[in-house]
Amino acid sequence: MSVSEHDHGEVREPKPSFIKGLLFLFVLLIVVAGLAIFVLTQRSSEGPLIISEDPTPLSVDVMTASLQQSLDLDEKFTGLVAAKRTSELGFSAGGRIARMNADVGDRVVTGQSLATLDTRGLRSQLNSAEAQIAEAVANHALAMSTVERQNALLAKGHVAQQRVDEAVAQATTARARIDAARAQADTLRVQIDLSSITAPYAGVITRRNFDEGAIASPGAPVFELVESSALEARIGLPSSLAAELVVGDTYELLGDRGPVAATLRSVTGIIDSSQRTVTTVFDILDSDAVSTGAVVRLEMQRSVSELGLWVPVSALSEGQRGLWSLYIAKQEEGAWRARPGLVEVIQSEGERAYVRGAVSDGDRIIIDGLQRITPGQAIHPKLAPTATTANEG
Repeated sequence: MSVSEHDHGEVREPKPSFIKGLLFLFVLLIVVAGLAIFVLTQRSSEGPLIISEDPTPLSVDVMTASLQQSLDLDEKFTGLVAAKRTSELGFSAGGRIARMNADVGDRVVTGQSLATLDTRGLRSQLNSAEAQIAEAVANHALAMSTVERQNALLAKGHVAQQRVDEAVAQATTARARIDAARAQADTLRVQIDLSSITAPYAGVITRRNFDEGAIASPGAPVFELVESSALEARIGLPSSLAAELVVGDTYELLGDRGPVAATLRSVTGIIDSSQRTVTTVFDILDSDAVSTGAVVRLEMQRSVSELGLWVPVSALSEGQRGLWSLYIAKQEEGAWRARPGLVEVIQSEGERAYVRGAVSDGDRIIIDGLQRITPGQAIHPKLAPTATTANEG
């Protein structure tokens, strides 16, 4: 390939001309001049702006601290309502159940028949025993007639004394047979009576374990009967509070359906090793006001010697190591500033808490808007309308 052909094959880049370079410099000078003019026009004649005044203090709601020497706590102690008497009823002797007269949920009265066994065998034995009684009575009557005749013959000298003695002995034996037959009949009557389960007191059937035709073994529970007319509540209390109760006084318990009047029957006086409480027993005055198994509560007031005060929960922010912090408005060099203080929460009730710690009487505690405050910030404290209520509870 020749040199001319090589030159024609290459693409040559155009070189910038002198006029284009001058035009570019001119545009660049115009842009720089415009920026300079803009900066000069925006510049203040008084020099750079420097903030020389403090920012406006932040307006905050505060409460005046009023410390208390002790804390009165309204505490609730729970217990369960139970029947005074609960019995598992069964037959003393085994046998086939003939009738079941009660079911789960039935209310029964004292002496009501609940179930009976098949007593046909016992009644047959009773009939036989009564027949033996009649036979023994007849034999005894004959023996007594014999004694009378022998005594008459003895008076006439026709028989010896031995014959009289033998007749008396036979009469005594006949009398003993009467007593034995009657005792046997009484035993059978008792067995027939025990073949029926009767309610020992008024209550509610809560369990039934057999049906008609089943064979019940001696002592096997057939029914569970819970006394419904006499209920009691057992409540565990600290020994110091239990000592304040008076046996025989009436107290108001709180149930799911409202207040329940109850009389204190007894205080055990023995501290439960697991719960560290003393058991108190209350008699429910109105058994219709509460059901067996219901939860009832006893409210009592306990005083705790802790120097502190009540503050709104909104005045607290979480600190370190289980402590909390609040902000106190302090006057420093003629200005109010927010200073943090650590406190410990002793008791919390809804929207307020009882605290102790770095608070003194008369301090102004900031009660709201802590997220806007930093330590040392200038503030303008304003006494909140609800501050007194929060402090006094």
